[in-house]
Amino acid sequence: MADQTSPNERLLPRLLPIGSPGYYLLLALIAIFILGPLGGITASYMNFSLGFFVGGQVLAGILGSTVTYFYGPEGKHGANYMQTMAASVATMAAMGVLLQAMLWLGLPEPPTWKLMAFYTCIGMFGVGVGMLYTPVLVDRLQLTYPSGLAVANILRALTDVRLLKRSVTQLFSGIGIGALVPLFIEKGAAAGLSLAKWLGGTGISTSTLGAGMIVGARITIPAITYGLAWSWLTPWLQAQGWLGPDDPYRKFAFIVALGTIMGAAIVDISLILYQAWQRISEKRAQSADPTNVPVAHGEEWKRTNTKGLILWVVVWGVLLVLAAVMLLDIGLGWVLLAVALVFVFMMVNGISLGISDQNPISSAFVVTVVIMAGMGLGQPLVALLAGSILLIATAVGCDMQQDRSTGWRLNTNRNIQFYYQVIGIFMGAVLAVFMAKLFMEAYPVLKENLFAHPELKEKLDPEGKWQSAMTYKFVGAVVGLTNPKPFQIPAMLIGVGIGFAFEVIRKLVKTNARYRAWQKSGNGSIFDFVFDAFLVPSPYASSFAGFVDLPTSLWFGTGGVVSSAWNGISKRFIPKKAEDADLPEDMSTTSLAGGGLIAGDAIAALVLGIIGLLALMK
Repeated sequence: MADQTSPNERLLPRLLPIGSPGYYLLLALIAIFILGPLGGITASYMNFSLGFFVGGQVLAGILGSTVTYFYGPEGKHGANYMQTMAASVATMAAMGVLLQAMLWLGLPEPPTWKLMAFYTCIGMFGVGVGMLYTPVLVDRLQLTYPSGLAVANILRALTDVRLLKRSVTQLFSGIGIGALVPLFIEKGAAAGLSLAKWLGGTGISTSTLGAGMIVGARITIPAITYGLAWSWLTPWLQAQGWLGPDDPYRKFAFIVALGTIMGAAIVDISLILYQAWQRISEKRAQSADPTNVPVAHGEEWKRTNTKGLILWVVVWGVLLVLAAVMLLDIGLGWVLLAVALVFVFMMVNGISLGISDQNPISSAFVVTVVIMAGMGLGQPLVALLAGSILLIATAVGCDMQQDRSTGWRLNTNRNIQFYYQVIGIFMGAVLAVFMAKLFMEAYPVLKENLFAHPELKEKLDPEGKWQSAMTYKFVGAVVGLTNPKPFQIPAMLIGVGIGFAFEVIRKLVKTNARYRAWQKSGNGSIFDFVFDAFLVPSPYASSFAGFVDLPTSLWFGTGGVVSSAWNGISKRFIPKKAEDADLPEDMSTTSLAGGGLIAGDAIAALVLGIIGLLALMK
């Protein structure tokens, strides 16, 4: 039963009432020193180990609610502020892989302060542009932003202490298992334990398993099937001279996978722009009806200083250009082009995130490099750094929009939310560089250019723990586009064709009214699963296998299969408790446990990394 004590009778609200400076300071300290670093560690580790990361909104929202619960229903706004800041820290921390990519491409490691300044300027500029588009995407178009909706539901639900305790228990159980398994493998293998050696030999990763549990079998089964297919094709690729005798299949497969993503993105972005035009037309028609004009009174929470926001974008845009040109020696023309493209992709990616919950930051990066290569850019390092502006800006800017969608549903003060977000950007920029250096010093394999020297991976990372798939993708794309080999462009075009065709088929089938009715009736549910998992999988899902090795695909797939099987069995045979009837999907047992496994594996890697660094310092 929920605690019936009035918020005004509790100790914390009496000491630090809502709206007081102490209240806002408490939220900031918890978010910046606890929730943010936890999400940042997880995101950074996932990008190094897997090549993608799961946003920290759900974790931060749940844990932050342990504090704001004592303030009653109005505490949801405080939890939203903390979640906003923590998500910014996590997203920025994940961008530390750009430092790894610089090293892979041969750029001498820039001074720490220069990198922090560069990341900070991009982040501040990105959130400013993202905020400029918020009135259009969130208020006018009222896009769904599925993750933003989920977080809003969670923050509402966690005013109930029973749900709060249930969620925290499952999360920390996952964290414990996620941390203990890698620590056992690392220390047990060093001590000669046969079980630890056997587990390590399987290539198991609790974070990979946890990520699969979150997304489910429809996404992870294609990773298994396509990973097996690429493994089967490896001897043939080597015989054609497209792979060396020691090259992993991903050195070729990533080209096709990248094209697959681009082909699917062409379809999705075209539909997104069409849907956006339809929504704008509908909103204009509604505005013409006096009964549909929104009432300004009571909506003070959404008001922003537009002139001040424009000034913010201009100032940080100038600082970004100066930092890129003067600190990192990027050509002025390329920097200005990247800055201009941010305004384009912030709208496109924001619409994509709002409709499909997918933020194609990799596509923004790759398209930028393609444009620059077409304009004559032949320097891979400049392409990487200029593309980084698009990568970071669209990541944090679209996060801004998603967090605003949560605030829109909760009527959270938008200006205060913005302040928390920019503080998170600064902390994230510091953490991104710190975490990148920490992991790369503790694990030397992360410093090695595995794209150019794949034979080093088996020597330095026999367990296959560090995939560096995002770095592999960026470095491969930059090198391939600026110094193409004869087979690379045709291979990418084949991928584009496959991705385009698959996505067109999926859209035609999934939007068919008769098919949807058949699937929802239950008669077509099995075929729908087979369609997604085997027949015509999402190009975004199947492309994952092209960026990682086979054991990673298998463990990722296993997590999804286990999660979907458990959810299916529990829905059919385990009656749902009445008190859990309104539980959001993000708070399911497998989702919470999967997030805990990821966080636990990240914490274990951080602990082992610190131990390794201390050993190196002796």
